[in-house]
Amino acid sequence: MSKIREEHAFIPESDLEGVSVDTLAVRAGQIRTAQLEHSDAIFPTSSFVYGSAAQAAARFGGEEPGNIYSRFTNPTVQAFEARIAAMEGGERAVGTASGMAAILSTCMALLQSGDHVVCSRGVFGTTNVLFQKYLARFGVETTFVSLTDMDAWKAAVRPETRMLFLETPSNPLCEVADLQALADLAHANDALFVVDNCFCTPILQRPFEYGADIVIHSATKYLDGQGRCIGGVVIGSNALMEEVYGFMRSAGPSLSPFNAWVFLKGLETLPIRMRAHCASALELAQWLEQHPAVERVYYAGLASHPQHALAGKQQKGYGGVLSFRVKGERAEAWQVIDATQIISITGNLGDTRTTVTHPATTTHGRLSPEDKAEAGITENLIRISVGLEDIDDLKADLARGLDSLSR
Repeated sequence: MSKIREEHAFIPESDLEGVSVDTLAVRAGQIRTAQLEHSDAIFPTSSFVYGSAAQAAARFGGEEPGNIYSRFTNPTVQAFEARIAAMEGGERAVGTASGMAAILSTCMALLQSGDHVVCSRGVFGTTNVLFQKYLARFGVETTFVSLTDMDAWKAAVRPETRMLFLETPSNPLCEVADLQALADLAHANDALFVVDNCFCTPILQRPFEYGADIVIHSATKYLDGQGRCIGGVVIGSNALMEEVYGFMRSAGPSLSPFNAWVFLKGLETLPIRMRAHCASALELAQWLEQHPAVERVYYAGLASHPQHALAGKQQKGYGGVLSFRVKGERAEAWQVIDATQIISITGNLGDTRTTVTHPATTTHGRLSPEDKAEAGITENLIRISVGLEDIDDLKADLARGLDSLSR
């Protein structure tokens, strides 16, 4: 007689030991209630009750584990945190209200006045503003360097440097950083190495395998995958995440249970979505590279990309985001964007729907002209986040504007 498998409210981690990231995306972190539901439960509650005053005191005092208040303890959020931590290969994750809240929580928890950060120029525009404007008010200085210039990274490090921060591939020029080299540089100088892995997700890139100390996501992007909710997450060691959790608990940039549940559902399809995004983005990049109205295409999957070999080594795919320069200036770029009928004109990315934006006036619009120039954000640059539509339909949609420029 075959043994009847007992169903667990908490699925033992040993049951998932050694499985692939695809399986973790579906199975890791699930918390079942006494009803033994098959799907993930959602707990839309602000607070939790106790059996006695003594138990309440023990929970609040940290003497007994358990939920207290959904600002910092909620089962649905914890399930999402456990799943993404398992997928990235980190010890613990902390969910936050947005991707920017994840970056802010990391910095506020682990930096102090007098500390110095070295950050790549090719980060999301608001990340640049956070470091350059707001953290500077509290005595944290940031030096911005080229993502791919190791000599510039080395020259920027000081005795007071406490963090190296970057996105790879970069936004929006798709430059690729040498993760191992930068991890070695950070650790040789007693600094933390923090990687925003938003563009690749753990399906395509796992920065901890190359020495990262902390991985950050805007869950709003590919982790959700359908442009429904705002959220973020920070992943790292138990010790580092305890500090981030402490800031999140006290300051309150919390991830809502509903949004966490949506992200859990998004993670289940993340592997197949990312592979589809990659396939379409590569085909679109190759097509754009041959179009007479296109000056240059930025996509690591192209053999013409300067870090093509490095991306092939570090990543299991080249991602769904690309950018290109049209021949002309802002007017010509806007003409191409405005001629689209299917593609959505929006600043978001990582959606099932293809999106297009003009970085110089949207996502990076708050940067100074000098910062834009240094980051390569020109007026003729267009960014595309390739969705899951038919690739021929996307080519035809972009051709409306590009062909008009050629004529």
